[in-house]
Amino acid sequence: MSVTGGCQCGAVRFRIEGELGEASICHCRMCQKATGGLFGPYAEAPSEALVWTRGEPKRFQSSNKVRRGFCSDCGTPLTFEYGDKHVGLPIGAFDRPAEVRPSEQLASPAQVPYFEDLAKLPVHGSDEPRAAAHLASIVSYQHPDHDTEAWEVRR
Repeated sequence: MSVTGGCQCGAVRFRIEGELGEASICHCRMCQKATGGLFGPYAEAPSEALVWTRGEPKRFQSSNKVRRGFCSDCGTPLTFEYGDKHVGLPIGAFDRPAEVRPSEQLASPAQVPYFEDLAKLPVHGSDEPRAAAHLASIVSYQHPDHDTEAWEVRR
């Protein structure tokens, strides 16, 4: 099995050769800040299974235990590195994130109190006239969700 992914701009791409390990979401404050989101969604892989197929992330030592990799061109979070045997990869960075299902949550006092209420919020569909018009006007400069022979990074 091979799983691929990369950053938003396409400067950094990766492939995992083999099976992914456990996938989880972490509610700690460091994961919130590293992703810019309400939690950090990561899937684990053996370090030796990770191959950088284009570029390589820049890294930030976020604690005495963890280094985090990110694209230095667009800022996309790319790794959660702890020890030398395993690496966590953000689920949203995979080309097919819907295929990577979290199996657990890692609790933290930093978890936002309304997290459990998010699924109850009203949903506005992309087929609603206002949303459809807005979406039709967008021209994406993101790298496509698959490997490419070449890609010009827009800066």
